[in-house]
Amino acid sequence: MPGGGIGAAPALAEKLGKLGLVRGDDLVLHLPLRYEDETRCFAIAEAPPGEPVQVEARVVDVAVQFRPRRQLVARVRDAAGDELALRFLNFYGSQTKQLEGARDDGRPLRLFGEIRQGFLGPEMVHPRYRVVDAAAPLPTALTPVYPTTAGVSQTALRKLIGAALADADLGEPFAADAGWLERHGLAGFADAVRYLHHPPPGAPLAALQSRDHPAWRRIKFDEALAQQLSLRRAFLARRERGAPVLAAAGELGRQLLGRLPFALTGAQRRVVAEIERDLVQPFPMQRLLQGDVGSGKTIVAALAACRAIEAGWQAAFMAPTEILAEQHYLKLKSWLEPLGVRVAWLSGSLKSAAKKAMQAEAAAGAQLVVGTHALIQDAVDFARLGLAIVDEQHRFGVQQRLALRRKGSGAVPHQLMMSATPIPRTLAMSYYADLDVSVLDELPPGRTPVKTKLIADARRDEVIAAVRAAVAEGRQAYWVCPLIEESEKLQLQTALETHAVLSEELAGLSVGLVHGRLKADEKAATMAAFAAGKIDVLVATTVIEVGVDVPNASLMVIEHAERFGLSQLHQLRGRVGRGAHESVCALLYSGPLSEMARARLKIVFENTDGFAIAREDLRLRGPGEFIGSRQSGVPLLRYADLEADADLVELARGMAERLLADDPAGVARHLERWLGSREELLKA
Repeated sequence: MPGGGIGAAPALAEKLGKLGLVRGDDLVLHLPLRYEDETRCFAIAEAPPGEPVQVEARVVDVAVQFRPRRQLVARVRDAAGDELALRFLNFYGSQTKQLEGARDDGRPLRLFGEIRQGFLGPEMVHPRYRVVDAAAPLPTALTPVYPTTAGVSQTALRKLIGAALADADLGEPFAADAGWLERHGLAGFADAVRYLHHPPPGAPLAALQSRDHPAWRRIKFDEALAQQLSLRRAFLARRERGAPVLAAAGELGRQLLGRLPFALTGAQRRVVAEIERDLVQPFPMQRLLQGDVGSGKTIVAALAACRAIEAGWQAAFMAPTEILAEQHYLKLKSWLEPLGVRVAWLSGSLKSAAKKAMQAEAAAGAQLVVGTHALIQDAVDFARLGLAIVDEQHRFGVQQRLALRRKGSGAVPHQLMMSATPIPRTLAMSYYADLDVSVLDELPPGRTPVKTKLIADARRDEVIAAVRAAVAEGRQAYWVCPLIEESEKLQLQTALETHAVLSEELAGLSVGLVHGRLKADEKAATMAAFAAGKIDVLVATTVIEVGVDVPNASLMVIEHAERFGLSQLHQLRGRVGRGAHESVCALLYSGPLSEMARARLKIVFENTDGFAIAREDLRLRGPGEFIGSRQSGVPLLRYADLEADADLVELARGMAERLLADDPAGVARHLERWLGSREELLKA
């Protein structure tokens, strides 16, 4: 059973599949959410109120009452003579007959639920109950309550899991010395998994349900180890593939630096050196470059592209939105074309003839091709793609990033992925173990800190006055709205409405509008006018979240800020503070605020450090939501917690390296247990 099916009928098997339960090992590792203690019975008078308890009593009365609605009410009495009312607001006729039968036969009920004080004394509402024989034995273990789905009962799950445990090979997977478990304070796997499915009477319920028990510690370590082994095995497998050796003298990069009006920061120089070391290796680089808003990732990518171009290969630069991609294109073109580099532009909005011309340039060897998802269309071919750069990599799915790398002809191109969403160390250690990670942890000089203000929308007039004052001083402003069209459900101001209102309230000023549904040339024209200072206030949706660089814009107003995520708020705030002027980000919010919205606004108000914000974002959202589409192919941690169990993730990371070298058979057994056929190489 462990390696094959789970012995369930087809209809049940389909439902179990929704829970990821397709093998015996899946059932073994399907661990309880919580436990119920049915190993003892309380007397009614001694049962602690407000806690789930089990009592045994006989039915003395059953009646269907109408007060104020139809309900089934039964009275039961325990051996001490104390009574308890049972109330069922939803019930079937068969329940009434069952309780009446127990009353007539004198057979006791075992009831499980919370005892609370009602109008007529102590009562249980909708208790779980069983009719039992007198002196029926009590369970010998706590009752597990498993994660489930519609149509799969706890009884069915317990039966299937019990059978899987009986059939499973629960032996240790690794041939390491027996002392390694003791050295790290870990329980044996068989003992741990059996204990968690069937804790004995008196087991520490709080420690089990908070996952602090030693048995949980072993499971969490094994899960983290499976994740690390899978990721590192994928990393090593990629190193067996051939990649172009991008060896060059570096003259093109030096020429570029010589033309720039700024010098690289120490962090930029360090990261450039890391990338250059990767590019001369005969296996493909898989490097994630992360840095806070404004840390200078684009020039690092440009220098990497220079290395590929000078070595006689092409570079591709893909960004998730047309506005961002076009900004990169214009900036890279202004940097590189004076040096004799041909920079091509490819986007989905190009007219057919222009698109075919750009595709022909890529196929003929254009040295740098910048674009959107259009770069990965089947019609696009590269002559000698040596380096693929993906900006805002978390916006792309695994298969999209993989499609760009497949554009290499023969050799696998090196890949540089960039993100302005900083990734906390524990997350990078766990979910990015198959990548090399570079961090730009130093902002270029001249970036002025942005002041953040929380303002209730009742003070909107004050904000409009501040916008007018900023424009009077020669500055510009963004006004960001989350929706384009009216939504009765969310009742949010729309960009279209806001543009109309602000055009009236800021009469005499130039108010522009940009959103995702504008045609590409309209968006480009509006952004160009704003960058040139011809537009005073730009009303926008989140299309301006990343990449937009207008140094004269010193005020950012975010409407309905409570609706945005932490990362979005931080990214939007990063659009100002790019010049020498003091900048302000005003977060306009509507009450009442949910606890989550209040927490998000407090965090972004108190922090300007993207890494600090990312840590809080991870804490609020959890890793699965935080890293989004990265997850395709990455084993998610169901049981381990990145913060609380950081020591186990660190231990698993260290052991993975050694086990891959010393015990490949054990690695295969461990991954088969935890992942089975779901283990796949993380190719992007």
